Amino acid sequence: MEFSDAVRARRMVRTYTGEPVDAATLTGLLAAATRAPSAGNTQGWDFLVLREPDDRDAFWAATTDPDATPDRWLTGMRTAPVLVLCLSDRDRYLDRYAEPDKGWTDRDPDRWPVPYWDVDVGMAAMILLLGAVDAGLAAAFFGVPPDHADAVHQALGIPPGRRIVGVVSVGHSAPDRRSPSLARGRRPLAEVVHDGRFGVPWA
Repeated sequence: MEFSDAVRARRMVRTYTGEPVDAATLTGLLAAATRAPSAGNTQGWDFLVLREPDDRDAFWAATTDPDATPDRWLTGMRTAPVLVLCLSDRDRYLDRYAEPDKGWTDRDPDRWPVPYWDVDVGMAAMILLLGAVDAGLAAAFFGVPPDHADAVHQALGIPPGRRIVGVVSVGHSAPDRRSPSLARGRRPLAEVVHDGRFGVPWA
């Protein structure tokens, strides 16, 4: 598939057939994700892959209130046969940029204009999303509510120094309704791209 076709075809799929994802295909997607750019080539990411029903159930139990009635989103997402938790490791970046070739003499996180440990993991997640489309699969990216993050760490043995940037669900798409948000359309280039100075639209 051409890259431009994968970009246009990508969408957040929230309902899956439950058909397993081929292990070799999944390994290829994860290998591609590790090719994402990272500041200082730090590669401060980990990917926790949940393929077994018990592991996925542990995740969903940790992220949902036991007394709540599952809504349409949760009911659909629970059909995904694979969940990839995308984790960032801030300390790995602070250590890397205190090395001699970077010139910083401390590990102060305030030196960073934005948390690149999270940005880099986000770029890796985008490769997973596009790679899934290229492999004929479907995927979605979603977050973990902050008040459930500790429970997920405990349920899945995630070290305290790792932050859950998001989760990528992967599987075979099932028929589903189009998101009502799509009615918003795409903002035109002339509105979002500025030429030379902010407010000068791209011609």
